[in-house]
Amino acid sequence: MRILLVNWQDLDNPQAGGAEIHLFELFGRLVGLGHQVHLVCSGWKGGQPRATVRGLTVERHGDRHSFAVVGRRAVRRAAAAFRPDIVVEDINKLPLYTASLTTGPSAVIVPHLFGTTAYAEAGWAIATAVVVAERAIPWAYRRSSFHVISESTRDDLVARGIAPERIVVIHPGVDTVNLVPGQEDQVRHNVFLYLGRLKRYKGVEVAIRALAIARRDRPDLRLEIAGAGDDRPRLEGLVRELGQPDAVEFLGFVPDAAKRRLFQTVAANVFPSPKEGWGITVMEAAACGTPSLASDSPGLRDSVAPGVTGFLVPHGDAAAMARRMLELAGNPVLAAAMGRAARSRAEAWPWEAAATATLKHLERTVTGWER
Repeated sequence: MRILLVNWQDLDNPQAGGAEIHLFELFGRLVGLGHQVHLVCSGWKGGQPRATVRGLTVERHGDRHSFAVVGRRAVRRAAAAFRPDIVVEDINKLPLYTASLTTGPSAVIVPHLFGTTAYAEAGWAIATAVVVAERAIPWAYRRSSFHVISESTRDDLVARGIAPERIVVIHPGVDTVNLVPGQEDQVRHNVFLYLGRLKRYKGVEVAIRALAIARRDRPDLRLEIAGAGDDRPRLEGLVRELGQPDAVEFLGFVPDAAKRRLFQTVAANVFPSPKEGWGITVMEAAACGTPSLASDSPGLRDSVAPGVTGFLVPHGDAAAMARRMLELAGNPVLAAAMGRAARSRAEAWPWEAAATATLKHLERTVTGWER
């Protein structure tokens, strides 16, 4: 099969995140099965216009700011040259409405849609543009099939008017070979971890406020924050404002080996986001035998089994999160049991199964396509 793939960024982009990891884990495996995958995406200063990444041929146009303008033209040209069997667009920022650029089969991958959460990150004008662009999705992709990564995203699309029979849920996989539990005697039961982008919409400030509250009862509790992003200065200011500079450590970007070690040696992974597609770091922590303490929000309520592999708390409720921090830190036996259950759950979702399901979905889309 010849697959023309469209995404805002590729895996080598310095701004790449969970969406790119997800995309390349799936389609890199399809390349390994003999399929041809050509990706159109944005570039960055110093990036080569063409490359091969994980077996995918990649062409880059503009940058993350201009791709909304130049992307459609690039996709049209690539479709004419590549002559794909199917066009697949991953909508993890603004949709490009690529279904209108082909008369052939098209599919859409949707990790999640921002909706009104866009206002937590961007200014009024940009956030409104995102909301308006998303509202056109049911009409613009009326002939496309949909691949979503959680039941929450499926329900969001159905509420927006997309027929449920056009949507397939394929949970992301997780690497349970390289991500494994560590030694229980190495776990620092007083330490919690946030690992991800430092963006305002991720809600990291909730974890910081929760730690400050919990430390009133357990002054030895700590929070490690791994990752980079433009919200770091504001978060560092909040740490100082709350008088917690000795309890919160910003680690910056960490490589895979360090990430694994962090997951293996903390009481819990903390994920206070208001909305996710799934929560890849939840499952990475689970693979390392570590429970998660997360917001009871779309996506995260799908990846965390509450009371089994971790806890969910109302989003933004720092006091509720603080109570769960104290519970996990004060009961290592409970935390270890949740960690074992989390590892078992992670083993049920290998990337190979997700890639196989993705291929079957694309084949069904092509076979059932009506001009």
